[in-house]
Amino acid sequence: MRNLLLTITALMLAGCEVGPDYEQPKLDMPRLSDKEEMTIFRNQQWWSVFNIKTLNQLEEQALKHNADLKIAIANIDAAKAAAGIAQGDLLPQIAVSGEGTRAYISAKGKNYMPGLTRQRNSLDYLGVVGMSYELDFFGKYRRANEEARAQLLSTRAAKDAVLLAITSQVAKNYFLIRALDAKLAIARRTLRTRQQTYNVYKSRFRSGYCTELDYLRIESEMASVKTTVLGLEEALAKAETSMSVLLGCSPRLFIERKMTREKAIERLKIPNRVPKGIPSDILSRRPDLLQAEGQLIAANAKIGEAKAAFFPSISLTGAFGVESKNLGQLFSPGSDTWTFSGGINLPIFTGGKLTSMSDAAKAKYRAALASYEKTVQVAFKETLDALISNRKSKEIVKSRTRQVNALKRSYDIAKKQKDAGLIGLIDLLDVERGLLACEMDLTTALQDQLNAVVDLCKALGGGWKRK
Repeated sequence: MRNLLLTITALMLAGCEVGPDYEQPKLDMPRLSDKEEMTIFRNQQWWSVFNIKTLNQLEEQALKHNADLKIAIANIDAAKAAAGIAQGDLLPQIAVSGEGTRAYISAKGKNYMPGLTRQRNSLDYLGVVGMSYELDFFGKYRRANEEARAQLLSTRAAKDAVLLAITSQVAKNYFLIRALDAKLAIARRTLRTRQQTYNVYKSRFRSGYCTELDYLRIESEMASVKTTVLGLEEALAKAETSMSVLLGCSPRLFIERKMTREKAIERLKIPNRVPKGIPSDILSRRPDLLQAEGQLIAANAKIGEAKAAFFPSISLTGAFGVESKNLGQLFSPGSDTWTFSGGINLPIFTGGKLTSMSDAAKAKYRAALASYEKTVQVAFKETLDALISNRKSKEIVKSRTRQVNALKRSYDIAKKQKDAGLIGLIDLLDVERGLLACEMDLTTALQDQLNAVVDLCKALGGGWKRK
């Protein structure tokens, strides 16, 4: 028995793993530096850069109740279980079994021998501890274990990617709601002014002091702003229900929930100092890149698993137990029994199945490699786009603000000139219409500026902070 154990140990130590070992792909990367000394938000919430109490509360609720995040966490548990199964295949399988048999021999059966068979009733009791083990001489199960661990890594990264996407959507949806609030306030204010003007011209038209053309123009302008108000109210209601889905609210809360607004969008603070370059550890920051690399490692291991199928598999089985015709003597001296066997299985002809499995594994690796390379490309694109948006959005807000201030001054002047009879009503309406559009554009620019910060936090894998 000792020699047998030594032989098994020697075979296990001499085993090899067929197939390629994983090496991280070499990509044509730009020169990156850490001049800004940035580090990822590992233990902090990236959205805290905005310092908005309501947003913090919304993010916390989403992290607790969002359905997509629950699915991602459940997928991690499933991947852990799969990794445990693969790990179990590397270890011997031990089982205990017991059996009791009572039989009656037929006088006409083949086991009955006249003159020799004295007792046609028979009893037999058997208790066995069995062990089976397949020597992983060519690394089939080790590659499968490597694949399962890589899939677990990828699944964990996928959960982080879902978390980052959800928290980004919550922030953007909150800023959308604040922007719609601001636009709705602007539109309602304008509608009140148009309504007052309409009432005046309606009375004048009925009294014959204005033309029908002027009256209809005023009515058209009022209806146009009313349509804008209704459209904004619809968009706001849909944005609020979208937020409810992100927060994982129940159907009842969909109807009853009223979201706290806090600050107006023009009062929300933009972080003054944001990164201006791409950090050198960008590949280890983003969860989507870690997820893609995990899939690549798993696909690489699958090649080795497919190649190992070409080689023989060696299995060992053994059992030790006791057997007796009498239950009371089952553990008495002389009742012990044991068996040991070894087997080898070498595929000779499989109709091309193993070759096809190997080709499929290689093809999936190439697909995973292309997916990884594309993910890297997208990561740099999103980061560069976010950096550009952060710079340009600030300039756009400044330009829009100057435009609004100029139009406000123009409106005041036009109103005075209208009251003095220097210009007509249509000229005043043109200025008012331009002011309304420009104020809407400024609100959109403020929203875009906030979203640009969110996009940068997401592109960097979860925000930044100064060391």
